[in-house]
Amino acid sequence: MNQVNMFDVNFDNYDFMDLLDYIDKTIQERNQSYILTCNVDHVIKLRKDKEFQEVYSEAGAVVADGMPLIWASKMLGKPLKQKVSGADLFSRLGNAFEQRKYRLFFLGSAEGVPEQATKNLKAAYPGINVVGCYSPSYGFEHNEEENQRIIQMLTESQPDIVFVGVGAPKQEKWIYRHYTSYQAPISIGVGATFDFLSGSVKRAPDFMQRTGMEWLWRLSQEPGRLWKRYLVDDAQFLVLLLKELRKRDKVKNSKSQ
Repeated sequence: MNQVNMFDVNFDNYDFMDLLDYIDKTIQERNQSYILTCNVDHVIKLRKDKEFQEVYSEAGAVVADGMPLIWASKMLGKPLKQKVSGADLFSRLGNAFEQRKYRLFFLGSAEGVPEQATKNLKAAYPGINVVGCYSPSYGFEHNEEENQRIIQMLTESQPDIVFVGVGAPKQEKWIYRHYTSYQAPISIGVGATFDFLSGSVKRAPDFMQRTGMEWLWRLSQEPGRLWKRYLVDDAQFLVLLLKELRKRDKVKNSKSQ
């Protein structure tokens, strides 16, 4: 599998089936690993956040979660195969998880949301094997007692895959700090996925997802929470893209001389 380096991130050039191969192999070998779904917000946060950079340096796989990153890869002449987002994991790989009887654990979101997400998933994939759900308390990442409780829960339920949905970069940092303690083969941060699956938050229509306008839909749904992320922080992405294009042109020119 080849990698694509953009914005100082090494992306694995995976589509969903490549990601499934990676998950299968890691679970069969009983290794411990985590997957990062990198979007524009991650790229911006990585500029200044040293711990987040560490999280990225140790990841088992990094996939591109967002059409702007797919477009950027094409503009830079190193196209990524597919947008691989956490929110699409179950619609794309739900059948495979069901057939393989993988043990899944849902950690995150408000009380009752992961349970409702499980109920809705079971309606679509009756054999899907969710071995536990837990909605952590606010600020849990700084609460040693709560963290130990979660680790014990995970250790006892022995999931193959732990899905953590508490927002970035909190979910990725939490996984990074604790994945070797609870020893599940795969951990992955999935943002608002439980909210979408449960129906408590409505996801953008398909055409908005395909055209890279999902952010606009999210902003219209939760303006108070998301305006700064989308309108201030993520606007820096254009500047970063121009820098990447300049860097590419410099390399081209030096080769042609």
